[in-house]
Amino acid sequence: MSDADWDPYGGDAHLTPVFGRLRLRTLVMLRWLAVTGQTLTVLSVHFILGFELPLGFCLGVIIASAWINTWLTLSVRPQQFAKDWQAFAQLVYDVLQLCALLMLTGGLQNPFVVMLAAPVTIAVAALPPRWSVAIAVIAMLGTGAMWLWSLPLPWIDGQPVQLPAFYILGLWSAIFIAVAFTAVYSWRVSREGRSMATALAATQSVLSREQRLSALGALAAAAAHELGTPLATIQLTAKEMLRELQDNDLLREDAELLVTQARRCRDILKRLSQERTASDQRHDRVEFLAALEEAAAPLRGLGPMVDVHLEQPGSAAATAEPVLRRMPELLYGVGNFIENAVDFAETRVVVEGTWDDDYIMIRIEDDGAGFSLEILSKIGEPYVTSRSGTPGQGGLGLGVFIAKTMIEKTGGEVSFDNAGSQGGAVVRVRWPRKQVEAAPIVR
Repeated sequence: MSDADWDPYGGDAHLTPVFGRLRLRTLVMLRWLAVTGQTLTVLSVHFILGFELPLGFCLGVIIASAWINTWLTLSVRPQQFAKDWQAFAQLVYDVLQLCALLMLTGGLQNPFVVMLAAPVTIAVAALPPRWSVAIAVIAMLGTGAMWLWSLPLPWIDGQPVQLPAFYILGLWSAIFIAVAFTAVYSWRVSREGRSMATALAATQSVLSREQRLSALGALAAAAAHELGTPLATIQLTAKEMLRELQDNDLLREDAELLVTQARRCRDILKRLSQERTASDQRHDRVEFLAALEEAAAPLRGLGPMVDVHLEQPGSAAATAEPVLRRMPELLYGVGNFIENAVDFAETRVVVEGTWDDDYIMIRIEDDGAGFSLEILSKIGEPYVTSRSGTPGQGGLGLGVFIAKTMIEKTGGEVSFDNAGSQGGAVVRVRWPRKQVEAAPIVR
């Protein structure tokens, strides 16, 4: 199945989250910030605090970054997206440049060594794992090189700071853990963000397709109206030709065919126009039970029996059956929940609708194994792929997320639960009546 294909009533969409891409302008801007911060820090430590630094070497390393940034600014369009290898190369340079500067100013003893986490975090958030892992490895190798050799940490009156080797090992371990934790955290956050963005894009695609299908009726009526006049002209002209060609059998047959086919076209367009006019109210309004039947219709005969019915309200809400506005979001969402119930049911799925003075409610229950506690705690999130964790069972992935999002877009609320001792899963959907009920027909 391609990235754009999924079952219209749910199922898991096999969509691969796309990694974020960096603009060259972003990398250049971040490097200018680093150059500015490094320059101010080096000059402040040397001239204000009075610490002895290899100032020429330090400024040379910083100027190298400034030169690279200037070259990138002049030679590459700033709006251009960096390819993965280009972003990787620039971030590797940033790691190496920072390691060189740290080795000139105390190595692992320099408190600014924690800044190595910055390029690693950017790589994890924006690059595929193979590139980001390589940058993290390079950063760790750089800290190892600092452990083996670095200039003494600048200190008051040029006095060297001698820390025990065991303490240096602790510093290296702390830096390693900090970089690793930051990388894992950034990876989790960026992956969830990409998954959510992909899922929302799929939601918009499904909704757009449903709305286009809903608009076909109006398009047919418009076509019937626009084509009626030219077809009437063609029919009239063909009749005139028929009268003038009484002595020419061959041409008279062609004229008769023109008249017949033009009349047939007009009859078809007239029927389309009448059906659209008569069905406008039916198309835009649907009885509550009919809406449930429409959502469940594609899923009948797939195994478990699908029982669709209404539960009449009590005396406190003795109102007539609601008539709903026809909304693709509502029908798609309910149909998706029914499909998932069919996937996991043993023999039966119950779809029950009820209402009161304030709300319209739907309960979808199956007689399967129900939701596991792990799935129940996070169902509705994108890419939750199994209800019970049994290999090979589908459903409850992106389709449920899309359905839940669409239901909430119409003002509804969705809750998931188990049916207690009887087993089976229960999905409850509730809307305020004013959100989904159709307005009365004005005659």
